Amino acid sequence: MHPEVSVVMPCLNEAETLAVCIKKAQGFFEREHIEGEVIIADNGSTDGSQDIARKLGATVQPVSEKGYGNALKGGIAAANGTYIMMGDADDSYDFSNMMSYVEKLREGYDLVMGNRFKGGIEKGAMPFLHKYLGNPVLSFIGRLFFRLKIGDFHCGLRGFSKEAYNRMELRTSGMEFASEMVVKAGLKNMKIAEVPTTLSKDGRSRPPHLNTWKDGWRHLRFLLLYSPKWLFLLPGAVAMSVGLIFSFILFFGPLTLFGVTFDVHTLLFSTGLWLTGFQLVLFYGLTKVYTVENDLLPKSKKYDRLFKILNLEKGLLLGGFLILIGIMLALIAFFNWKELNFGNIENHVTMRMAIGAVTAILFGVQTALFSLFFSVLGLKKAH
Repeated sequence: MHPEVSVVMPCLNEAETLAVCIKKAQGFFEREHIEGEVIIADNGSTDGSQDIARKLGATVQPVSEKGYGNALKGGIAAANGTYIMMGDADDSYDFSNMMSYVEKLREGYDLVMGNRFKGGIEKGAMPFLHKYLGNPVLSFIGRLFFRLKIGDFHCGLRGFSKEAYNRMELRTSGMEFASEMVVKAGLKNMKIAEVPTTLSKDGRSRPPHLNTWKDGWRHLRFLLLYSPKWLFLLPGAVAMSVGLIFSFILFFGPLTLFGVTFDVHTLLFSTGLWLTGFQLVLFYGLTKVYTVENDLLPKSKKYDRLFKILNLEKGLLLGGFLILIGIMLALIAFFNWKELNFGNIENHVTMRMAIGAVTAILFGVQTALFSLFFSVLGLKKAH
């Protein structure tokens, strides 16, 4: 059998609601004359959920590795359909009303997301924090970081083609699996559509598996780690710019603004800010190489150009040049100190030279070390 649509439901002790979800999906197939199958990705249920599924003609796929993402990956791997519909088995999503998804998939869309805020959320179906803080904030971050026009990043009812799923190469094992799917689809320039869907209060008497703060943090952490530009590059560029401007001005003398004089002590802090920003930019480069070479993020033309611009030789030359400047400034500071008979340094010119020397040497060492590590990470690419 090669069904058109496979409905995959992750399951962990869902005996109360599993039957109604399976019947709704099967009723949808019959009503719309669609060849379909229901896959129950069982994550170790102990309440007889497996027997309920088998009696109703669903396929039970045992998944030993715990986690929402692991369960879905196991169920999707066992699915035979051209298109996959995934949704929770708690009766919060209406499996009898999936035609809008199927139509978009037939039109050629790779991923079809549901939007609960457009379709309607039943009173009590979504906790207050999820509805007005968690989902809106995380969805906004996802749209900002990855330039995706998705209003509801975390809708559990969604459809995608099996071919598109294989291209996504999803890796996460927990609740962040839902975010990874959207992000990977966007990064790989897949066609994404969004349709209104409803969310009902689930039919379980026990609390949901979702942990508000723990799983919310996992989603946020994933979005940050998959966007090194926002996590490292942009904050680093801002810190470097501010630190560089103040360091350059204060290196040549004090600055008075609004009656306040900024001198060598401020210079020390501004060079520290400059170094911190530089570290963040370096981390961006290292994270980018690591994630791409380990297939966590797709390669791009910009990535290939990065290796043409940055290489070990250029990095070592630049690092050596900065260290040399630092040594020269250190010598100037030393001879100024010698003129004071190696006594207390009250001459701010000497302090400026000393701060400049330390900053230049640190920049040079960091640049050289970054170049070495960058080249090591790029060995896989060269190979």
